[in-house]
Amino acid sequence: MKFIDEANIEVIAGDGGNGSASFRREKYVPRGGPDGGDGGRGGSILAVADRNINTLIEYRYARIHRARHGENGHGADKYGRGADDIILRVPVGTVITDADTGAFVADLAVHGQQALVAQGGKGGLGNIHFKSSTNRAPRHCTPGEEGQQRRLHLELKVLADVGLLGLPNAGKSTFIRAVSAARPKVADYPFTTLAPNLGVVRTDENRSFVVADIPGLIEGAADGAGLGHQFLRHLQRTRMLLHIVDIAPFDPDADPVRDARAIVTELKRYDIALFEKPRWLVLNKIDLVPEDERAARVKAFVKAYGWKGPVFAVAAVNGEGCRALVFKIQDWLDAHPAPAPAATEPAPANLEPASTEVPSSPRRRGPSGVRSKDAGLPPPTTPSGAGSSRE
Repeated sequence: MKFIDEANIEVIAGDGGNGSASFRREKYVPRGGPDGGDGGRGGSILAVADRNINTLIEYRYARIHRARHGENGHGADKYGRGADDIILRVPVGTVITDADTGAFVADLAVHGQQALVAQGGKGGLGNIHFKSSTNRAPRHCTPGEEGQQRRLHLELKVLADVGLLGLPNAGKSTFIRAVSAARPKVADYPFTTLAPNLGVVRTDENRSFVVADIPGLIEGAADGAGLGHQFLRHLQRTRMLLHIVDIAPFDPDADPVRDARAIVTELKRYDIALFEKPRWLVLNKIDLVPEDERAARVKAFVKAYGWKGPVFAVAAVNGEGCRALVFKIQDWLDAHPAPAPAATEPAPANLEPASTEVPSSPRRRGPSGVRSKDAGLPPPTTPSGAGSSRE
């Protein structure tokens, strides 16, 4: 299946049904009173995170989602039926924004989390609500409210603990194959990886973390070179980054130090928060360096690069050094737990939760449950002078 991490859709909630202006008409029941029912509510549209979905490809083709209108009210105190809500299932990690204003709508980061993205209209009121002691035959009812209509932008940001960063052919896909059960494509040409890959790294029976591999960056990615910055969003949810550098490039003109600095520059140009995430340096393909030269090669690179953080030398192709690195990552993640996401996403301020309750109204029945002649009419009023005495 093709990986799609962006989509634009239009959601149209249903209108509420109109209220009814009706009067009870029955033999031997004069002045039966108003009995017009309310209209049903329009269907709302909700988005729900589903861990069984991993792409937004469905919404690339199905762009318009429209809920049904509520049914109009009827006589005999019959309320219109409310329309069913529409559920849009999206991958966990989907961020929803308003496509026209850019306003944040929801961040669905937990399986089963839902957000109301378009509120259905409320049903109109029937004339039963407008009766009074002075207006026993109201002919007034209200129309249903219009449902909300908006254009939404869906953006998927994969959920991972560790993100891999580096040039094409630096060995990121080989590394994720060495430490997890993921099997991304590996080849001897650049941009082998065209979509993010996730791998679960298990260090113990009850300890594990998720690694995200994204397509490689090159210098000038901010200006559209290579695959650009379009996949860096998938690293924004990670807790740490592994900057993988090819310590022994085949190209004699390649400069690993310059290339490493170019990647960090592109990272900073994209997002300063991503640039400031904890980052470890992983020097890959150390197996291509003679054993007696490895320590000196690593030391020279770190000095030229001016790196002060953690450094690891690995050979992802045969797993050398990967196991020690994995346990170090697990210890760091255990010491820096991720903040727990909210269990539910609050609805935007301009939306109200859809209600499935039928509005209550007085029933026009007598004490025995059978319609009475005066049911639905206000009780008789006593004249202001009756029963009073003058002194």
